[in-house]
Amino acid sequence: MRLVNTFELCFGNLDGYSEEHTSIKLLALSLCQSIVSLAAFKGQNRRFTCTGTIIQHTASSMSILTSASLIRSSEDESKILDKLEIKVRLPNGKLVVGKLWKYDFYYNIAVVNTKAFPEFHAACFHNEVPANVKFSQSKLVAIGRVFESGELMATGGTLLYKTCKFDCQQLMASTCKTTKAGIGGPIIDADGKFIGMSFYYKDGAPFLPITILQKCLKHFNEFGRVLQPWHGLRIGSLQAEKLRVREEVHDILPHAHGIYVQKFHELILDKAESAFRHGERMHLTVSFLRPSSGSEFCATISAEVIDMSEQNMSSQNKSKQNRWPVPKTKWLYPDDERDADMMPLVRKCRRPGYVYEAPLMTDVSRYTRV
Repeated sequence: MRLVNTFELCFGNLDGYSEEHTSIKLLALSLCQSIVSLAAFKGQNRRFTCTGTIIQHTASSMSILTSASLIRSSEDESKILDKLEIKVRLPNGKLVVGKLWKYDFYYNIAVVNTKAFPEFHAACFHNEVPANVKFSQSKLVAIGRVFESGELMATGGTLLYKTCKFDCQQLMASTCKTTKAGIGGPIIDADGKFIGMSFYYKDGAPFLPITILQKCLKHFNEFGRVLQPWHGLRIGSLQAEKLRVREEVHDILPHAHGIYVQKFHELILDKAESAFRHGERMHLTVSFLRPSSGSEFCATISAEVIDMSEQNMSSQNKSKQNRWPVPKTKWLYPDDERDADMMPLVRKCRRPGYVYEAPLMTDVSRYTRV
C-alpha cells in the first residue's frame, strides 16, 4: 500500500531534453526567486501546506499571496484555524515565521507577511490577459514549491475555455496537472506574465485570473476586506454551458453569445467599491433582449455588499460561500478497484484469508489532517 494525496507529492517531470521542457524550465526559473512554500501548524501538527508568490517587497517586509485553504479550519470552513502558526520556506531553503494579514474565503485568497530578504523580489503583475487572445491555443505554466524539501516544480498546459467543478464562477480552467503542493502557486503564460493563482483539481489546475486578484488586493489595502456584492444571480459564460442549455438558448436567441465572465465580475467588484466609498446603495442596470420581438428593456437590480470575514459570518452568508475541496491524504491498498474516473472503490482482498494490517499512526501523523 502507499500514501496518496500528500502535500509532498511533486508535479512536473521535466527530465527530458525536449524544447517544451526547456521552455517550461526557463519560465519557472524567471520567477523562482518569488516562489515560496507555506505551512500552517497547530502546535506540532502540520495542518496544511501550499505555494505562495511574493507580491510586495519593502525594506522591512514581504507580502505573499497564497490560498486561504492554508488557514481554513477543517471543522468549520467559515473560520480560520485556532492558534494558527504559519511558517514560510524561502527559495534559499531558509524557514521563517509568517503572519496572516488579510484573507477572503469567497475567492479563497490570503496574504501572509514575513520579514524581508534583499535577495528575493516581488513577482511582476500584469493588468490583464489581452482581450483578443485565442484561449484554446494559449500555453500556460503552473509553478509550485514543496515545503519539506523546498524543491521548485513546474508543469505546462493549455488554457481551456470551459468551467471547472468548483463553485466559484470566476475561475478559469487549464490542463496543467499539478498536486496539492501547487495550491496557491502562480500560473504564467508563454511570455512569463503572471495571469492567475492556481488551485488543485485532478483533471487540471483551475485558477483565479489576475484581474480578480488585483481587485481583491486593492480592496484589502483600501477597505481591509473584499467588498463582495450579492445580487442573487448566477453569472457565467454562455459558451461554457452544457449543450442542453445552449440548445434552449439557441432556440429563442440564435445569435446570442453571452458574456465573458472575467470582465463581468471585474465590473461588479468596481461597482461594490464605488458604492461603499460613497455610502450609497448598490444598483445594477441590466439590459434584457425580449426573444419574441427582439426589443430591449432595462431593469434595475439592487445588491448588497456582504462581509465574508469570520467575525461577521452569519448563517445566511455561509450559504453564499464557495466550496474549495481539497482531497484528503489516505492509504491506497494494492488491490483497490477504480471507477471510470480512476477513484478508488471498496477494497477487496484477492487472496482468501489475507488480512491487511492497519498502518501505524506514527507513519502517517505528519500527513494526517486532524
